[in-house]
Amino acid sequence: MERIISVLVENKFGVLARVAGLFSARGYNIESLSVAPTMDPTTSMITIVTSGDDPVIEQIMKQLNKVIEVMKVVDLTETSHLDRETALIKINTNTKTEHRDEAIRICEIFRAKIVDSSPSTYTIEVTGDVDKVEALINMLKPLGIKELIRTGRIAIAREAAKTQSRRELQVAKA
Repeated sequence: MERIISVLVENKFGVLARVAGLFSARGYNIESLSVAPTMDPTTSMITIVTSGDDPVIEQIMKQLNKVIEVMKVVDLTETSHLDRETALIKINTNTKTEHRDEAIRICEIFRAKIVDSSPSTYTIEVTGDVDKVEALINMLKPLGIKELIRTGRIAIAREAAKTQSRRELQVAKA
């Protein structure tokens, strides 16, 4: 089962290597990895997409928590969350004019952008959930994908909807 694990770490040299080494040393695969500083420049957020059954994920999370620079580990799969991925897709457009028109139509449907154009190619940018990115790629395959680059997934937990008490609602109406 696919899991998205969010790891808040100290933004220090070698932390990513230790986290990735933990996975390789135990034979676990990282399907996607994204790292960037947070609003606090002394911390970074690592988003890891991996797979495994509950005992394997539990073991991964325990091992991550043992890394000194790790501040917090959350399995986002178990919570309400948003996740996104970005892809840049270069397609051939020099074969037929219809291909250029079809590429533009497909981009409009998926709210993707053509970010570069040459006489022989379009480079398309798309951001969305994995299903959206995969669907766009599948639609563009018949046009001839020349090159494809995908980011790792990023994810963030949703905030729980706050339920207001009757008293809070009465105050808000006043």
